[in-house]
Amino acid sequence: MQVEQLHPWPSTVTEAEAIQDRLRGHVELTGPRVFTVVAGLDVHYHGPGDELTAAVVVMEAATLAVVEQVVARGKAAFPYVPGLFAFRELPALVEALERLTVTPDLLVCDGYGLAHPRGFGLACHVGVLTGLPALGVGKTPFVGTHEPPGAERGAWTPITHEGATVGRALRTQPGVKPVYVSQGHRIALDTATDQVLRLAPRYRLPEPIRHADHLARHPA
Repeated sequence: MQVEQLHPWPSTVTEAEAIQDRLRGHVELTGPRVFTVVAGLDVHYHGPGDELTAAVVVMEAATLAVVEQVVARGKAAFPYVPGLFAFRELPALVEALERLTVTPDLLVCDGYGLAHPRGFGLACHVGVLTGLPALGVGKTPFVGTHEPPGAERGAWTPITHEGATVGRALRTQPGVKPVYVSQGHRIALDTATDQVLRLAPRYRLPEPIRHADHLARHPA
């Protein structure tokens, strides 16, 4: 698949923040509700040298069968700065996405979308670059506040930040810690919530992310 190069990769915090501020206006918060082929995106770091492996696993939404999987190896492309973490991983993720022969309908990112200090996390960024619907699933809270959701599967509470709803704390399995769902691009929050539940029938994390995490840790 092809990924549009909408900007050069930044070398300073000022440049990176300016890119986020400019591209934030491209984010769309509505889109399709049904997806046939979905992809999980994850990155794993190896050792102290900022070496990393980016993995993308494409699955059939209905059966969760793996359709295609690719990896790209590299080094973190940007220093660790809170709120700019996407720039460390995006070059390798883009390289992995461009190796796909199948174009997914939905990108499921290990990270955040609107639930971000500037409202433009990794899921927003990769969605705008690809033009594909994208959502973020965080393992821990990042920005905003929320009440604990109920203990049953499917229970959720809104995550609010600066007076706006930026995501949901969602219980994907009974009695298990919630995940933190936020819109990335071309998807409504209700749809993002529904998709995360559909893609997490047995475990806390959606299957595309679980598979991408395993592939990034153990590339062939």
